[in-house]
Amino acid sequence: MTEPRPLALVTGASSGIGLELARQFAEHGFDLLVTAEDPTIDTAAARLRSSGTAVSGFQADLRTAAGVDALWDAVQATGRPLAAAALNAGVGKGGPFVENPVEDELSIIDLNVRSTVLLAKHVVRDMAARGEGRVLFTSSVASTMPGPHQAVYNASKSFVQSFAEALATELRDTGVTVTSLMPGPTDTEFFERGDLMDTKLGQGPKDDPAQVARQGFEALMKGETKVLGGSAMSKAQAVVNSVLPDRLKAAGHAKIAEPGGAE
Repeated sequence: MTEPRPLALVTGASSGIGLELARQFAEHGFDLLVTAEDPTIDTAAARLRSSGTAVSGFQADLRTAAGVDALWDAVQATGRPLAAAALNAGVGKGGPFVENPVEDELSIIDLNVRSTVLLAKHVVRDMAARGEGRVLFTSSVASTMPGPHQAVYNASKSFVQSFAEALATELRDTGVTVTSLMPGPTDTEFFERGDLMDTKLGQGPKDDPAQVARQGFEALMKGETKVLGGSAMSKAQAVVNSVLPDRLKAAGHAKIAEPGGAE
């Protein structure tokens, strides 16, 4: 009898980095449970299934505790241990904090922060009890700098980055590894959905999501704590940010994220 294929969970998998992460898992011998809030997750699942892997699509709004719990119930319903989880779902919003609707800002916190903690609690407890598993958090180079005109988004990614590195230390020697993927600007729907298309950031060069996902997957499989994703330019930006004062990083971000700045 052949050994069963390991099972991986990928959130935010209907497009962008999440879809490419799912493709990496599929190409490397994993079965998949993929989820997103929109019904296109079924289309994504069908595309992934064409490679011969077993893929289940699950639509859920992870901004709610009920959505997170429903997803975890779906994981448990498989009756299979979760070998890997890529907690990738996230959303952003450009514009001045004083003008943005507070509902949009709180939605960022609910998805990027709250749902990440809730789902990680389920995933990590289960993996730690079994003494094995791999968890990938999609962070961002944005986590390394204050983000004027993206104030809540950058802060949310700073949380994710700190959270991931803390868990990596807590879980050392447990058999569970934690990896944070830190992409730079990537060619996804993020900028359009976040009303950033009229900014220098939105109109600037973008990295290939397939490249970013491959780098993240490889780091996850090696058990690395974090990896800078994307091009050499994006990686260099993160290195520079590690030594620049926050006030200079904030001033630079304000210029590239200023609404109308692309004009």
